[in-house]
Amino acid sequence: VQLQASGGGLVQAGGSLRLSCAASGRNTYSMGWFRQSPGKKREFAATIRYSGNTYYADSVKGRATISRDNAKNTMYLQMDSLKPEDTAVYYCAAKRSPDYSGPYYSETFYDYWGQGTLVTVSS
Repeated sequence: VQLQASGGGLVQAGGSLRLSCAASGRNTYSMGWFRQSPGKKREFAATIRYSGNTYYADSVKGRATISRDNAKNTMYLQMDSLKPEDTAVYYCAAKRSPDYSGPYYSETFYDYWGQGTLVTVSS
């Protein structure tokens, strides 16, 4: 499976961006977004199950909406009210099986990773 993340860019604080992650090669199940800010460890942002159930990190809850189009095998992350602290490389990840055991907020839960897309929020 290959994951292609896109949609990053430069945006002013308070603005919005929509990230996309297209999966190719086979169907994927749970999909998620992680992000890594300069000098920090990569952290969980949001995840969505194949069924559509969603979970968010507290840092983005209320400002982010994760969604997916299973027919297109594509996941999205709509980010609103962006803050400078949202500046990061955003990575998409996917799981190859419908196994929901294990913490969805852990990197080890996922089997496949995209290359990342940079989001820069200016103040």
